[in-house]
Amino acid sequence: MPKDAEIQTVVLLSGGMDSCVCAAEAARRGGAAFLHVDYGQRTEARERQAFEAMAEHFQAARKMTARLDLLRQIGGSALTDTRLAVPEQGLSEGIPITYVPFRNAHFLAMAVSWAEVLGAERIMIGAVEPDSSGYPDCRPRYYEIFNQLIAAGTREGKIRIETPLIAMTKEEIVRRGLELGAPFHLSWSCYQNSTEACGRCDSCRLRRRAFRQAGATDPIPYAAAAEER
Repeated sequence: MPKDAEIQTVVLLSGGMDSCVCAAEAARRGGAAFLHVDYGQRTEARERQAFEAMAEHFQAARKMTARLDLLRQIGGSALTDTRLAVPEQGLSEGIPITYVPFRNAHFLAMAVSWAEVLGAERIMIGAVEPDSSGYPDCRPRYYEIFNQLIAAGTREGKIRIETPLIAMTKEEIVRRGLELGAPFHLSWSCYQNSTEACGRCDSCRLRRRAFRQAGATDPIPYAAAAEER
């Protein structure tokens, strides 16, 4: 199978804050290919804009945007079904309605396929367990098991998923991003707005709180100064 010797890592780059820091980590090592997935989410076009801007910023060796309309057809999440409201009452308890069922498995499958063709031996994803929305596909055990699947189901079995942020708080992620010079101004985290971030959804609240705790200024625009928790 032909390999691209330049590529070492495939980064799943949503365009959000966490994946922005992952991209900075991968770019520091060199040989990063960026993969973005449009899956029918509310802010699809805005997230793709963030992805394209970051790919240009980091001078990505390769980039790809994939479509996954299936997740919109399946629904069951406020991110993919506009009939469901995005919660704004504060950080959610338990698994919130913004959880997209088993989403990361679909993304990782795409990344593994591309990595196998490129000859990359690492896949990097910005999954976070503590100080997050509580999605089940962001748990460390999930990635341990997925790595076993990759070892059993790929040609050479050498590809591994890396989750460099998984044990970090959002504040620690902001601090790490600032150390790496991550372009937070290009990132987008809001679940429902595409011009100015709403400041009220879980993702906005977690992001705003993290920047405040880190003593830094969040460079993206917000529509309202919602109460932070």
